[in-house]
Amino acid sequence: MTETSNQAPVDVAVGILMRPDGDVLLGQRPDGKPYAGYWEFPGGKVEAGEDIFAALQREFMEELGVQVVSGDAWCCVEHVYEHAHVRLYFYICREWLGEPQSLEGQAFAWQGAFGVSPLLPATIPLLAWLDRVRYPER
Repeated sequence: MTETSNQAPVDVAVGILMRPDGDVLLGQRPDGKPYAGYWEFPGGKVEAGEDIFAALQREFMEELGVQVVSGDAWCCVEHVYEHAHVRLYFYICREWLGEPQSLEGQAFAWQGAFGVSPLLPATIPLLAWLDRVRYPER
């Protein structure tokens, strides 16, 4: 899924909070950000010198008030948007403390069948992959 770009990619830590029943948390990008209204997995930019998983933990605390206890590195995907070239590091997180809160005014929802739309373009190809993780018997 890598496209060509003259920009250096921005590293982004992305977390997939997964409940025991397979439902995952999606957030809606707030007004004022590129792709406002689109749904995505929560996360954010990795700061210079920051470990990717530490960035994920920081972002979840800042955005959702959730302390991510552990996460399994799942995949890395590069995507070129009109506004940025990103390298997305996805973690599947099954252990966290606290309940998600909307600390930055964003909507969020637990999804089992990914019924929300529109989805952020880099998220779309991951859904089939994620279904194999969520429901390996299929």
